[in-house]
Amino acid sequence: MTSERTSTSPSFSAPSGPGSPSAPGSSAGTGESGSLAAPSSPTAAVAEPARKPTLLSPEISSYFIAGGFAGAASRTVVSPLERLKIIQQVQNRGSSGRYDGVWKSLVRMWNEEGFRGFMRGNGINCVRIIPYSAVQFTTYEQLKKWLTNHGARPLDTPTRLLAGALAGITSVCTTYPLDLVRSRLSIATATMNATPPPTASAALSSSAPLSALRSATRMEATMWGMTLKVVREEGGVRALYRGLVATAMGVAPYVGINFAAYEALRGWVTPPGKASAWRKLTCGALAGSISQTLTYPFDVLRRKMQVTGIQDGSMVKYNGALDAMRQILRTEGVAGMYRGLWPNLLKVAPSIATSFYTYELAKEFLIS
Repeated sequence: MTSERTSTSPSFSAPSGPGSPSAPGSSAGTGESGSLAAPSSPTAAVAEPARKPTLLSPEISSYFIAGGFAGAASRTVVSPLERLKIIQQVQNRGSSGRYDGVWKSLVRMWNEEGFRGFMRGNGINCVRIIPYSAVQFTTYEQLKKWLTNHGARPLDTPTRLLAGALAGITSVCTTYPLDLVRSRLSIATATMNATPPPTASAALSSSAPLSALRSATRMEATMWGMTLKVVREEGGVRALYRGLVATAMGVAPYVGINFAAYEALRGWVTPPGKASAWRKLTCGALAGSISQTLTYPFDVLRRKMQVTGIQDGSMVKYNGALDAMRQILRTEGVAGMYRGLWPNLLKVAPSIATSFYTYELAKEFLIS
């Protein structure tokens, strides 16, 4: 119980020690080695292996459950902004009926689709984010222990960056098909290419197919229906992993910077005795904003690759992430790589703040 009590300290890096860069390794190592060195009897020495976490240990289970709660809470809070970000990322620059401006677009979304429009795609988003967040937090906590040999080495910033990057890659690889389907559902009913109804003569003379975005059936607007549509029409199961490389390239530095920045900020903003709720939320908001801004172009490429299979002449088809980047830079410049950044930052700040805060609360409750 010594190590478990230590993990309930105000710092997020509880499993390895407090959030300050200097203390974690020494405090965790001292607590563990000191408690094992005191007994001199063979019985105490034999009991040592039983204290190491196993795959289904209560400690690891608490990380997994707390991470799932954190992910669901953080995504639900910002669901309207999450959907708006995806729509703005994939809409064409010169298309009619564009979603321009954050507040104006949110009002339009409410007028056209109501509350269901705000929450559209959030169900599958939660289905994706619960295991995604659970795997990410659990992997990060365990990697910190393994990379520091359970406290024998100090937990410095490079170690946190590496642990976060590997945790991000692990989590995204396990849930990427759900992320792709969620992106398709988010834009399936968006009227970003809305145009006035054609005249009868224009309709007869036109041989262009109806927009795939506007002709989605009810079946295709469900999680299972959209999954079957992608597999059936876009090349089988491999289509569910389109854009995975670009996603991994963006997620690895994003998650690494996110965790490292949060723990560094916790050491400055929440010193001992000043770990109030608003201070913790501030750390999460700042960490999320920093990491997302630095890695946002990868997120744009990921969305472009995910929706490239539903173009009907209104969306550009890309032959890979590098081709997408070249075309975006050629037609829109650097600004095209940051399209939708503002609503995304409005989403990231409360989302990451809620995620870290909920995770710490849930973990402390489960462990104690």
